[in-house]
Amino acid sequence: MTQSPPTPSELSATAPGGVPVKARFRPELQGLRALACLLVVIYHVWLDRVSGGVDVFFFVTGFLITGQLYRASARGRIKFGATWGRIFKRLLPAMATVLVATVIAGYFLLSEGRWEQTVGEVVASALFFENWQLAAQQADYFAQNDQASLLQHFWSLSIQGQFYIVWPLLIALFVFAFKKFGWDLRIALFGLLSVLFAGSLAYSVYLTNVDQQFAYFSSLTRVWEFALGGLVMLMIDRIVINRGLRIVMGWLGVIGLVSCGMVLQVGTMFPGYVALWPVVSAALVLLAGQTGTVFGADKFLSSRPLRYLGNISFSLYLWHWPLLLFYVMVREQSTVGLRGGAAIIAASLVLAALTYHLVEKPVGNAKSIDTRSIWGSYRLVAASLAVVLATAGAWQVAAVQKANFEPPENDPRHPGAAVLEPGGPQAAADAEPIPPYAALPKEFDSFTSEECRRSDKNEIVAICYDGVEDNPSRRIVVAGDSHSQQFNAALRPAAHEAGWQIISMGRGGCPLTNHAPNNPECAAWNETVMQEILEIQPDAVFTIATRDAHPGREEITPEGYVDQWRTLSEAGIPVIAARDNPRFDVSLADCAENRGPEDPSCSRPRDRVYAEIPPYDEVPNMPQGVHFLDFGDYFCEGDVCPPMIGNILVYMDNNHITKTYMKTMAPIVQRELSAILDGV
Repeated sequence: MTQSPPTPSELSATAPGGVPVKARFRPELQGLRALACLLVVIYHVWLDRVSGGVDVFFFVTGFLITGQLYRASARGRIKFGATWGRIFKRLLPAMATVLVATVIAGYFLLSEGRWEQTVGEVVASALFFENWQLAAQQADYFAQNDQASLLQHFWSLSIQGQFYIVWPLLIALFVFAFKKFGWDLRIALFGLLSVLFAGSLAYSVYLTNVDQQFAYFSSLTRVWEFALGGLVMLMIDRIVINRGLRIVMGWLGVIGLVSCGMVLQVGTMFPGYVALWPVVSAALVLLAGQTGTVFGADKFLSSRPLRYLGNISFSLYLWHWPLLLFYVMVREQSTVGLRGGAAIIAASLVLAALTYHLVEKPVGNAKSIDTRSIWGSYRLVAASLAVVLATAGAWQVAAVQKANFEPPENDPRHPGAAVLEPGGPQAAADAEPIPPYAALPKEFDSFTSEECRRSDKNEIVAICYDGVEDNPSRRIVVAGDSHSQQFNAALRPAAHEAGWQIISMGRGGCPLTNHAPNNPECAAWNETVMQEILEIQPDAVFTIATRDAHPGREEITPEGYVDQWRTLSEAGIPVIAARDNPRFDVSLADCAENRGPEDPSCSRPRDRVYAEIPPYDEVPNMPQGVHFLDFGDYFCEGDVCPPMIGNILVYMDNNHITKTYMKTMAPIVQRELSAILDGV
């Protein structure tokens, strides 16, 4: 590493151009990779935080692969078959092992409602685009309500896989161009990586400020970390630093890596400029190099335990996350504790060691698997993917079969909300609950594209129609977030029955309010929606009246809601605001699936989510023309809020009502709305 000037023996171990071979850095790199992986595992398992270790993986990957490609280019040309073959031979066997094991365990342990999502992520992980899958889910409001994915940690491997494929092509193309102009290879490559580093870092800072969740999973916001690794590789044998300073640098790097996740909220702040913390820390460790003293960090990083941990670190990273989530699911708790965490880490280490010795090493040493050519690499990739995709495909078939569900019309065995009406029917004691648990992710009422149009004022607003088109007796606008829109499942059949027209304007996470300071898109959406409503002049606007009906929180009617109602009231448009349904810390449906819907532990006390007096009754100066509906007696049964009423599952997740249950509320909603509309 960067010691005093290289000795003749060291220079003999360098490739053309003076760049040191990989072997010269192996002990410290193994230790650095082991430390980063161990931090990732400890932070995930015990602290429920993100450490920044993944950024170190990217940096080290950039350092190593750029060195290999540089040396290959200096010798003549990059052999893509051999380059990709080595990578696939290293990654795919362990990945396939963990993915197949996760599918098998998931079939028995995972709630059916998460099967289809998980199958999709298995495929995305195997094909190295899990990061884009997760990035897309950040834009999907309902995916945000999913529990953590079993394969979420594969996002970083997907970025690395994309890098492994693109980087050799990019370097080869650049080398071809620079040879035409006779440029110095090192200088030319340094210039290319500098441009990529600066451009990607600038984009990372920008996108993190605009959309941090999307930026976190984007490949483009991480290119600078790989590029910086390559830049350090190109410079490392040219920098001379005295031993004392290198000792300090090494330990500063180690301390920086360990403390990063403690000081920074990595999960909510990365990957902008703050991601420089762990990456620069890793660079300091490499630049410190071999100090030749017991006081150097390299002595610690080169120790035999850390070097072995570095060998199994890839498998350790793959195993720890699904083990953690399966533990949480089986134990039905959100934290693991000291002993539980120790058990997870110990099990992860054992499985990682077994995978390394029984899968990675045998495949890596197998001479029958010749990855020096494109065709050898192709056969390895095809075999690995075939096993994973076949297993995932079988699970997908089972998921589709279980999710196949057509809601029955007026089924006396599944009366739903009707059982809570005075003199209502009794639910059949022997009926299976509906909808099937596997169908729950699709239990939100939605409009087809043919039923909707985009506002000509701002395309962010979708305007959807149902009910009577010509001369409806009433026109009702349903405006707000998903908790307003879920009432469409009751309003649409009511509209057909009563001759109304429903005009829906909804956006997940955007209530009807004039106060959305932290969400400019919601603010713009609200402004356009209000313009559309004032132009339409409907007979009423239906929306939600409260928020935070949640254990441990105080249900409120926000001032921003009231301000919007006042604007509508002053325009002569009545507002019908419904009290929000309860929200919970866990999915009652998952509890019902695991323990049975009648199990008392799956119900929650009503007084933990609802105050005795609705908050809107205590709002001073409430505008005229605002009317309130409280359907709490249909979401909760007496003193408790159960997962099932009238043999129908009430909740599709921890806070949204199933459309199957909401449809049974159609006569109730129609009756309550008619009473208000007839009086205005």
